[in-house]
Amino acid sequence: MDFAHFTANQWAILALVLVLGWLLGMLTRSGGARWREAYEREHAAREAADARDVAARQRIAELERRDAERPIGPDTATTVGAAAAGRRDDLALIRGVGRTGEMHLNEAGILRYRQVEQMSDRQMAEYEGRLGLAPGTIAREQWREQAALLDEHRLEEHHERFP
Repeated sequence: MDFAHFTANQWAILALVLVLGWLLGMLTRSGGARWREAYEREHAAREAADARDVAARQRIAELERRDAERPIGPDTATTVGAAAAGRRDDLALIRGVGRTGEMHLNEAGILRYRQVEQMSDRQMAEYEGRLGLAPGTIAREQWREQAALLDEHRLEEHHERFP
């Protein structure tokens, strides 16, 4: 582009565009602070989330390492074999048991709903101690009744009575 052949009007338009650009830049510069603050907040939130992710990954690795070091005994082998053969019920469906409680019950040889249903008061007290539950929890949460419904495949009634 040859600037020597610009007319006076073209020079005036070019100067006007430069001045308007400068003014616009000055006006939006204060808005830039808001964007900067938003960026810094988002960046801090992201760093906090990353730190939580690292902590969670470390905890998972610790649990996996601890599980790998846990010896496989006859109870564990029985539980694994029963699950593979389909001779084990999903005890975690009983409200109050959960997956951890199911694992502890399975390790103690409780694999079926019928076994939960037939627990004696002494056995319930023993399992409450083993699972770290307050005395009377199993009776209060009606594990026997829940097990009976689940054993009879009355899932809808179970979900209605024990949400």
